[in-house]
Amino acid sequence: MKELDFTIREAVNEPIKEYRSNSPEKLSLKNKINELKSEVFDIPIIINGQEIRTGETGECVMPHNHKHVLAKYHKAGEKEVKMAIDNLLETWKTWSNTSLKNRIEIFQNMADLLQGPYRDLINASTMLGQSKNAFQAEIDSACELIDFFNFNCEYLYNIHKQQPKFSPDGMKNSTEYRSLEGFVFAVTPFNFTSIAANLSCAPALLGNVALFKPASSCVYSGYFLMKLFKEAGLPDGVINFIPGSGSKIGKQVLDHPDLAGIHFTGSTAVFQTMWSTVGNNIKKYKSYPRIVGETGGKDFILAHKSSNKEGLRTAMVRGAFEYQGQKCSAASRCYLPKEIWEDIKDSYVEDVNSIEMGDVEDFTNFMNAVIDEASFDNIASYIEYAKKAPDAEIITGGGYDKSKGYFVEPTTILTTNPHFKSMEEEIFGPVLTIYVYDESWEDVCKLVDSTSPYALTGAIFADDQEAIRKGKDLLKHSAGNFYINDKPTGAVVGQQPFGGSRASGTNDKAGAPANLLRWTSQRTVKQTFDPPTDYKYPFMEEK
Repeated sequence: MKELDFTIREAVNEPIKEYRSNSPEKLSLKNKINELKSEVFDIPIIINGQEIRTGETGECVMPHNHKHVLAKYHKAGEKEVKMAIDNLLETWKTWSNTSLKNRIEIFQNMADLLQGPYRDLINASTMLGQSKNAFQAEIDSACELIDFFNFNCEYLYNIHKQQPKFSPDGMKNSTEYRSLEGFVFAVTPFNFTSIAANLSCAPALLGNVALFKPASSCVYSGYFLMKLFKEAGLPDGVINFIPGSGSKIGKQVLDHPDLAGIHFTGSTAVFQTMWSTVGNNIKKYKSYPRIVGETGGKDFILAHKSSNKEGLRTAMVRGAFEYQGQKCSAASRCYLPKEIWEDIKDSYVEDVNSIEMGDVEDFTNFMNAVIDEASFDNIASYIEYAKKAPDAEIITGGGYDKSKGYFVEPTTILTTNPHFKSMEEEIFGPVLTIYVYDESWEDVCKLVDSTSPYALTGAIFADDQEAIRKGKDLLKHSAGNFYINDKPTGAVVGQQPFGGSRASGTNDKAGAPANLLRWTSQRTVKQTFDPPTDYKYPFMEEK
């Protein structure tokens, strides 16, 4: 195929920098943090490469020091949303016809820039704006995003290689991978900068145009992503950046006849509302919109009596409390047999109580602040509920303070009720609820499967191979990312494509070819070189 008359570099996972004491990368990152802190940025709406300022503004603050304003950002209104969509539709005419080779080169440029000069900038902005420690930022905003760029390019190249296996003599069969007709609405979360970028970039790589609507709490890093896109050579107007009210922007976008798709990560309630709105508007659209979403989770760790106790304990601590439990995949409910819990309880409590929490600039801190006051208040309400409940007790943490930053202690609730509120409802914070079970392995697996409407991630711990086999089978539909003897977080692009089903989303596996296929509309082409000239078939020669 002419489209594939070039070679593509093999994608490999980006090595994670460790930021050890006095390392060059640590000193460089700290310098970038200080540089960003010294300035209050004025973040515009960006449409067709042009900066637009409406005067209606919001603030980007440090969650760990909410009196420190990092930036003021301008909010898009009805006029700007219309302008952004009109521009996208105009840009689509040329971008959708841009060669595969050119598109891949641009996104590989993004990977190269992020590996090099943009690494500190994107990591530092994520640390300051989303209160993520250096290691978590490195995994997210550097390594995972580099991997998204590189692996998506390789996946797309290989997708184009998928052609009909047979063409009879006198004809040629082929498949074209077209962009969708219209624009994609990319609605991004606060917790992963890499996901925020990929939600618009994955469709754009396929020749689509995208409306990038960042969460209000990650406009800061989103602004620097736009600078990365531009420097890499992405044409103006392929991705337009419109911070602002989600409800106001969403209503206008979802009402547009040229809406071609939604790429979403966020709350289940918002996603379901958007889906319902699309359904009600279905007769308006030029094409049926593609709806791809990853939403909530109530992710589990289930231990068998044969578990490796030290590995289990570490998975509980890391799985529940890394990034303050603000991962869709974070361990939120834990099921332990009595004999295991008796053996690890003291060491688990000791581990959790040793966790340091504070400013992201202090690299000794394992935890930092939760994202904003609304999240803080919600998490606190669950803690207070547990304090008053007769069938639960708090065995670690339980404290919280928002006077300077939105800090919540790593909290562990021990309950005798497997259907306790914090065992069933998504909290999205540093709260782990433990239920000590005496049910059979089969029965507790069924309990785990039926407790939550979500099915994002989950982990089982066991050394007994039969228990692993049975657990894996009984929990087949309980998690889209299933871990054996590991924490339920930390999916790696190219290794564990990410996504879940049930109330957790459409399971279109970010970091896999399956996701890219949602952003293309295939056309089958049959070319006949010697067409028939008589309508009659041979069977008609005699009666």
